[in-house]
Amino acid sequence: MTEAHESAGTGPGDAHFAVFTDLAGAAAVARSFTRPSSRTLTHPSGRPWLVGDWHDDEIVTASAGSAAIAVIGCCPVDADELRRRTARLRDLAELDALARRLPGSFHLVATLDGRVRVQGSASGLRLVFHAEIEGSRVAASRADTLAAALRLDPDVEELAVRLLWPAPYPLFETSLWRAVTAVPPQDAVIVAADGRTVRHTRWWTPPEPVTPLAEAAPRIRTALREAVGARTRQGGVVSCDLSGGLDSTSVCFLAERSPARLVASTWPGRDPADTDLHWAEQAAAHLPDVEHVIWDADASPLVYDDLLGIDDLLDEPTIGVMDRSRVLHHLPGLTARGSRLHLTGIGGDHVAWCSEAYYHRLLRTRPLFALRRLRGFRALWQWPPAGTVRALADSRPYGRWLAAAADHLRDPSPPSVATGLGWGMAPRLFDWVTPDAERMARRALLDAAATAAPLHPDRGLHTDLEQIRSCTRVIRQWDRMAARAGLPMASPFLDDRVIEACLAVRPSERVTPWQYKPVLTAAMRGIVPEACLRRTNKATASMDAADGLREHRADLLALWEDSRLADLGLVDATALRRLAQRPASRGLSDAILYSTIAAEVWLRGLSRGARTSPHL
Repeated sequence: MTEAHESAGTGPGDAHFAVFTDLAGAAAVARSFTRPSSRTLTHPSGRPWLVGDWHDDEIVTASAGSAAIAVIGCCPVDADELRRRTARLRDLAELDALARRLPGSFHLVATLDGRVRVQGSASGLRLVFHAEIEGSRVAASRADTLAAALRLDPDVEELAVRLLWPAPYPLFETSLWRAVTAVPPQDAVIVAADGRTVRHTRWWTPPEPVTPLAEAAPRIRTALREAVGARTRQGGVVSCDLSGGLDSTSVCFLAERSPARLVASTWPGRDPADTDLHWAEQAAAHLPDVEHVIWDADASPLVYDDLLGIDDLLDEPTIGVMDRSRVLHHLPGLTARGSRLHLTGIGGDHVAWCSEAYYHRLLRTRPLFALRRLRGFRALWQWPPAGTVRALADSRPYGRWLAAAADHLRDPSPPSVATGLGWGMAPRLFDWVTPDAERMARRALLDAAATAAPLHPDRGLHTDLEQIRSCTRVIRQWDRMAARAGLPMASPFLDDRVIEACLAVRPSERVTPWQYKPVLTAAMRGIVPEACLRRTNKATASMDAADGLREHRADLLALWEDSRLADLGLVDATALRRLAQRPASRGLSDAILYSTIAAEVWLRGLSRGARTSPHL
């Protein structure tokens, strides 16, 4: 296996690539993917195996005879160990065990006797897609790379589905191009030696949530420490969000113990009731050797900032564009302080807490215990008694729930108790979405309902997994934006090993109305000071969103003046312009515009980008 390249690509944090079989036809296709900045790994024959952009710190490779393995992303795998495993490789299925053991967040790519295997992460943060191009099956880490090679336009029906708020599983995991197939995060794709035959094989299943918290807490602490260590072991300067919340505070204290020098970054909210700064300063007082930077709250961008100027090349619409300016705003200042990587606490809400929907099953297996807890949840979330009873009595399987949602797309938003104790939030469409778009979205829902199985039979674990995978769809795009801006980001809570350790905890100990994130509190005891573990809430930034709607009303109006979605017949631009003129309209504060804005901004980005060639 050899490598050739002209530059180091786009720098750490933005590794992307395509994978080719060891055939003459595939080699010809690979040449069309090669750019002046591309790097190439070759098969033993000398034909291209991987073509793309990555930094030296983002890849570990090994080869032996007809076998080769590449680990791309963040993974502290030992090169000698990888060489030994490669030499012993006799079946691609043996890589399941390796993928389930390694810490970090990465793609695992292998070739053996002419066959190719590619997988991402179970979290969904690292995805895999494939398509047939000129008779050869090509896999890639980005869907738009393959779509550009095929010179495809996005599928209108897929865009209609993305207007749902929210698009439920499995609809949000498809590619926006019909000829490009998305690989589910729990699967690997294997391309046969003929270069055409392809199959998906499952490599990951979630742990059953049966482990007592006392037993799980040390495992969670170890997994999170290894996740942070994978990013900080090389030393240098690393920055970290320090919002004062349990998630970012835990990452900060773990990073402070590493070889890296830490810069802690706090962005206070504008709301006078926001207590983030108080908690952040309390944490910083226990980190005397850490530089603590507190940004001016009023100087930070609001939600909806610079929507018209976004030019990132993304492979799907993302609601992350609403906060893009806010996410990137402080990165230059941290880069100026020497940071090579920015750590976040994102994902802690999704793994250290869990859905109340577990109590739907617990009511049937531990009724007295569940009833006591449900009374607490009712008081905490103000669930009405009748609605709570209806939600608990609803035992429809996932497919029937999806099918029923297709008949209620124009209904008012479902009550929070139905979402909290059900299969998730039932999707909705709003007044500005056209009847044609509704018909397409409804048909997609019904088609999915006919075959869809939940991510787990327990609706609580299904909801947890769906929320993790919805979150990573946003974060993978933010990570690309941040790398392009010059400072890569990483979210250790979203590493597979951390997710597994947290999901294994008994739900009765993960989510309770009486404690806030008991899993993280138990895991971080002895690392995070007790005073910092006492926080029992988090800021919502709702004031920043409301102010953003008012301040950026002109941009929202301009967004619909020449709407790509309207050109496709999916939205009524006149209705959206009227809405933009009334930013205080009921419902806008609940983010109901997000999916529509995400799709519009994405289409505009496609038209700006060069779609005539793959952007590897």
